[in-house]
Amino acid sequence: QSAEIGERSTIWQHVVVLPGARIGRGCNICAHVFIDNDVVVGDRVTVKSGVQLWDGVTLENDVFIGPNATFTNDKFPRSRNPEFQAVNTFIRSGASIGANATIVCGNTLGEHCLIGAGSVVTKDVLSHMLMYGNPARHRGWACRCGVRLAFDASQAVCVECGARYRQESETQIELIPAS
Repeated sequence: QSAEIGERSTIWQHVVVLPGARIGRGCNICAHVFIDNDVVVGDRVTVKSGVQLWDGVTLENDVFIGPNATFTNDKFPRSRNPEFQAVNTFIRSGASIGANATIVCGNTLGEHCLIGAGSVVTKDVLSHMLMYGNPARHRGWACRCGVRLAFDASQAVCVECGARYRQESETQIELIPAS
């Protein structure tokens, strides 16, 4: 139903996109997805089957949402609540969420973070953090390409793409620019 669907985006069968939703360019929205009115989907986003994106969800560019991942938008849900207001959730560029993970509303997932399948995210996730479990806990770091990083003396080199990182603190890593 939305008029704001970017070029080269593919929307498969049995998908509902409400009129106020905005979908960027080059997206892949798989079968059996629901996208509410107040949802923003950036460019080159993949939303796998069985996902519902409720009012207040923003997916930035290059985000991956695995099959049946669940988003909430109400911290205190009640049927027919006349005072309901959606609580915003932000998924930053390059983040990946595994199958069947639950993202509790009001949180921000940082750039290139990686959420393991079946995890329950109850708090903000910083950039590049690898999180999994119920509740999801910080278990390591992920490269921008998605591979788990192994740090040695506060530095890591991705075994897949060769990107280099330095650990700035217990809660932050930084990409070392290529020379």
